Amino acid sequence: MDDPSFKVTIPENTCEIQQGEEQFIITCNDGREVQIRAHDYDEIYKIPGLYEHLFYENYKCKSPAVICSELVNAVENSNQKISNLKVLDVGAGNGMVGEELLSAGVESVIGIDIIEEAAMATERDRPGIYEDYFVEDLTKLPADVEKRIVNESLNCMTLVAALGFGDIPPHAFAEAYNLISESGWIAFNIKDEFYSEKDRTGFSKLIQHMTDGGILDVKSKKHYVHRLCQDGTPLEYFAIIGQKHDDIPTSMILN
Repeated sequence: MDDPSFKVTIPENTCEIQQGEEQFIITCNDGREVQIRAHDYDEIYKIPGLYEHLFYENYKCKSPAVICSELVNAVENSNQKISNLKVLDVGAGNGMVGEELLSAGVESVIGIDIIEEAAMATERDRPGIYEDYFVEDLTKLPADVEKRIVNESLNCMTLVAALGFGDIPPHAFAEAYNLISESGWIAFNIKDEFYSEKDRTGFSKLIQHMTDGGILDVKSKKHYVHRLCQDGTPLEYFAIIGQKHDDIPTSMILN
């Protein structure tokens, strides 16, 4: 970013902390100084360009591009058209995934996020990306909002870099998944440890039950580097693309 309106300093002795706990001191041009963690999204979104600077310029995040590219390939390999997709972008943040989706040629994108600051940042930085943007908790979705989303007949869900850290729990994932029409496309990523036998978030078992039960037909699974950690360690994820064949029953939601 050229001439950013802030300066980022990493506090001493914080380079080896875990993902999501990375710490930064942000000094703005107006003299304000705030200390934030990597998952303090509400604070990060308040400062224009800070999210992009931290995760895409400093830590080389590739996930929006990887997920959208894998989705396009899977759709085209199934002899379908990406231009027919109407997408629900879950955990939409400040619109980076939505922007990638439109560039890839989807018909339209609706965003949903639980953070008000995310919607404000999208309107500020990427106006017009989403047909609509809802600030809602998916586990407590108001009936009128659910009806509006369902009436859109969405046939694709994307969810990027939000699973396994409490941002979007299995219950919320299931609620979003069930808003997508049958045979719709599902594209998401998940940290490799949350997709293993060591997982304690509930996602590994949920995805396994979905695939074993024929609820999700996985078309592609790619192991890749999501981004770098504060000490330069690569954070490895899986990009998973599939087609929905049925809703997730309540009995299958483990958390």
